[in-house]
Amino acid sequence: MSEASDPRRPHGELVADVLAVLWAAPGPLTPGQVRDALGGRLARTTVTTILTRLHEKGTLARERGGRGFAYSPVHDAPGLTASRMHRELHRDPHRDLVLERFVSALSPDDEDVLRRLLRTAEEGRQ
Repeated sequence: MSEASDPRRPHGELVADVLAVLWAAPGPLTPGQVRDALGGRLARTTVTTILTRLHEKGTLARERGGRGFAYSPVHDAPGLTASRMHRELHRDPHRDLVLERFVSALSPDDEDVLRRLLRTAEEGRQ
């Protein structure tokens, strides 16, 4: 089947959609509730697999909900991005070079924000 005629979304897009549903929810959701919020077109097993994998990665928390589980995000969207950044930073043995290259690619506005945040963090440690 060619990509043009394949109605399936890329896996990353599905994960992003699942996370968006969970971030918008007032509390934990079951796989069926997530499936319904996504329009009901996905198989329940597909949604369950995505939720289980996100839980195994530490992205989602889960609690017993009847015979199954209900899932909720561990972080909001910015927190998830920060967690990914930390994970990548810890994977590389040359942390100083990674940080140097990251900082050198920041826009002037982002540099100002980072400086302000670092000052605030320093003041909080004193």
